[in-house]
Amino acid sequence: MKKGILLCGHGSRRKSGTESFKELVAILKNRYSDYEVDYGFLEFNHPLYEASVERLYQKGVREIYALPVILFAGSHAKNDIPYELNTIQGYYEDLTIKMGKHLGVNTFILDLSKKILEQKESEYAPIDRRETCLVVIGRGTTDPDANSDVHKLCSMLWDGMGFGFATVAYSGTAYPNIKDALPMIDKLGFKRTLVIPFFFFTGVLLERIYENIDSFNTDSENEYIYTPSFGTDELILKAFDERLEEAINGTANMNCQICKYRKQIIGFEDEQGKEQVGHHLNVKGILFEEDEKPGEKPGLGGKFKKMLGI
Repeated sequence: MKKGILLCGHGSRRKSGTESFKELVAILKNRYSDYEVDYGFLEFNHPLYEASVERLYQKGVREIYALPVILFAGSHAKNDIPYELNTIQGYYEDLTIKMGKHLGVNTFILDLSKKILEQKESEYAPIDRRETCLVVIGRGTTDPDANSDVHKLCSMLWDGMGFGFATVAYSGTAYPNIKDALPMIDKLGFKRTLVIPFFFFTGVLLERIYENIDSFNTDSENEYIYTPSFGTDELILKAFDERLEEAINGTANMNCQICKYRKQIIGFEDEQGKEQVGHHLNVKGILFEEDEKPGEKPGLGGKFKKMLGI
């Protein structure tokens, strides 16, 4: 019996973000050729997880390893994806869905961050790293556990690469957001500020980050530069290899020691024991249908829908 892998995406309001996600799916399909590989989204885009699982089931798959394409363990990894998968699991008596862990803090992400930062530095006049401030930007969540992972990665890059200073900002939800952080960072007087957003793909949030930095850079005496998203680098693929192995062996454990749903965390005491319920029900697949599958050429159906405006 062939086993399946479900790549669990979030969904994007930008088609460029969705296309980048599908590029990753196509690469992982080739990489995991012994499995049936499919994908789905939480919101905005098609297919939804439910449709993806049905496609796998119809191909004879009875055991699925669900891998979240999520960097940090916020509500998406802890609530939304498990809620969806647990609900879908109840529809099938002879199907097992085993959820893998988000990518999180690991050596592959650290090595990739170093690689991206060094490449960006090479495009500019060299200066002493002690004269450079590093800013790591996370998506930002209402979960302090996920936000703390951004700080951990920031600290490890700071210590490992020898920047003069390093700090964290967010695209939204958590404080400080990038717009608030830049004026504070500018007061430190570093000649160069190097910004690395921790994002897989482009999209609305990443575009907003770049716009804020470009706008601020025009009025500052100091230099602000930023790196691209992580994309489909081999180091990202190795991180997925590790998460798949954990899912297969049953060792994909979440960190429950400082999880606000398991323990009383300062400032989040009311959320201990909160019911696991997804919050994306109102935006499931609302933007556009799935025009084509990764690795396949667009068909006439997608062109016909676009002509009709549907």
